[in-house]
Amino acid sequence: MKRWLIREYHDDDLESVVRLCDTTSDSQQSVFSLADCIGVLRGRQPSVVAVSNGRVVGAALSMVSGDRAWVTRIAIPDDLRGQGLASALLLALETQLVDRRVRSIAYVLREEELLAQGLENAGYSRRPAVAYYDKTISVDADQAVVLNRLGGHLLPRGLWEKLAGMDQEKDLIEKRVLLPLAEPELAQQHGVEPPRAIVLFGPPGTGKTTFARAIASRLGWPFVELLPSRLAGGPQGLSAALRDAFAEVTHLERVLIFIDEVEEIAAARAGSAHNGVTNELLKLIPTFRQHDNRLLVCATNTVAELDPAFLRPGRFDYILPIGTPDHGARRAIWQRYAADGIDVDELVEVSDRLTPAEIEYVARAAAQASFERDLYSEQPANRHRPVTTDYLDALTRLRRTVTEEVLDGFGLDIETFART
Repeated sequence: MKRWLIREYHDDDLESVVRLCDTTSDSQQSVFSLADCIGVLRGRQPSVVAVSNGRVVGAALSMVSGDRAWVTRIAIPDDLRGQGLASALLLALETQLVDRRVRSIAYVLREEELLAQGLENAGYSRRPAVAYYDKTISVDADQAVVLNRLGGHLLPRGLWEKLAGMDQEKDLIEKRVLLPLAEPELAQQHGVEPPRAIVLFGPPGTGKTTFARAIASRLGWPFVELLPSRLAGGPQGLSAALRDAFAEVTHLERVLIFIDEVEEIAAARAGSAHNGVTNELLKLIPTFRQHDNRLLVCATNTVAELDPAFLRPGRFDYILPIGTPDHGARRAIWQRYAADGIDVDELVEVSDRLTPAEIEYVARAAAQASFERDLYSEQPANRHRPVTTDYLDALTRLRRTVTEEVLDGFGLDIETFART
């Protein structure tokens, strides 16, 4: 479990951040002075801090000029260096900079190998001569306007690596989807056509949306989610709204389009009230597939309800199952969310059929129970973190979404529809 919380810089943090920058200046030299850092903070430039036990233990400061941002200081106590804090601060800072339509982020480093590793872990590349690191954001100003109209955005790097467990699904997506898109020339040499559209199916809560976001993060592509409910609420109707959205997408150099609960607009047409919408989407997909660096990801809990023409080869390259975590995956997920000292082995054994979302919920419920217990404790000195029984109690109250019947149906869907 993380020992710190990363959040945006607040004015109340000024004294703590300045002190941290000052005390770490000798070991973490920067081309930007302490006065520069104070100017950045007072100027409300994008900055983030890491807080532990109410104390600021890390900070990343930046200043923006046009579509470029400079990281002016990364300040971390010596005892926390090399533990992933630098990467975490940089990724949180990047989220703010993307919102400011920054296209390139740069950091000039003075002989500090531990921080250099943190920069590389966060996706930065070292340039020749001096230790100059930069990172290119994959959307220019004009495309950022289009992306904003579509409600899309660039996601922080590292979401793929943060996916806990689900190794079987990750391995399949890595080989079939990510690598051909990331290495198109090598794929072409082997006659491999990079995918243009995929379907993710499985029980509710198994992480289909999380996988879609992680794919976009790994590729460094903008992420646009088209919500059928929002499109249907427009004045021109769902079919026209869908057509207009796909037309907007043509202005983006690269993009991942995500449609969740796609059965709402691509259900089997016999007796469906959305025949026109299904027909429209069937016409849009072939045109979408003609362009490189674009990927359509559709997700559904009920793949059997989709129109057969929608699923056929030529429209979707792969139809991939996303199931509940197996034993090893549950262990990895529990280790991510459970507090230190928890009996993970016991939690793994009693959480069969739980989805990643449910495991995260149980962990939050256990933390909340511990928080409330300590809040009203008459012995503050004996306060402690959640214990295993907090998690077991939360599990007994959980209404599981994946029953044996649901799993049986999922197995049948895999036999009938999966294309891997």
